Amino acid sequence: MRAYVRTVLVVLAAFEILLGLWLSIVPRTFYDHVPTVNWTPPYSDHLFHDFGGASLGLGIVLAAAALRFDRFLTAIALLAYLAYAGPHLFFHLGHLEGGQALLSTGLAVILALMVVLPLIALAGVRKLT
Repeated sequence: MRAYVRTVLVVLAAFEILLGLWLSIVPRTFYDHVPTVNWTPPYSDHLFHDFGGASLGLGIVLAAAALRFDRFLTAIALLAYLAYAGPHLFFHLGHLEGGQALLSTGLAVILALMVVLPLIALAGVRKLT
């Protein structure tokens, strides 16, 4: 379980840091090229830059938890991630209309995994020493 928890932290940290850099540097390309993002217009440069900064911050906390790997920091990092991922999943599940069936299904599966995998890791945190 230790390897699973650390792997989840590393993967989520890398994803959030890369996403945060992308959104901080060229946010419009995220809106224009990531399928489903433009389903809820309009584009807001300010919002996407802010989201990039928040993603970077979350990525840093997840990376710190993966490096330090103690029970408290790991639990906090996973809870912080789930505070974002849970509402994100439920928002998108309620806004799938008008999208292509394959994209909608893929989005729902990916976002569900982004909640389930860290939840499993969080359950394993109590076993860390």
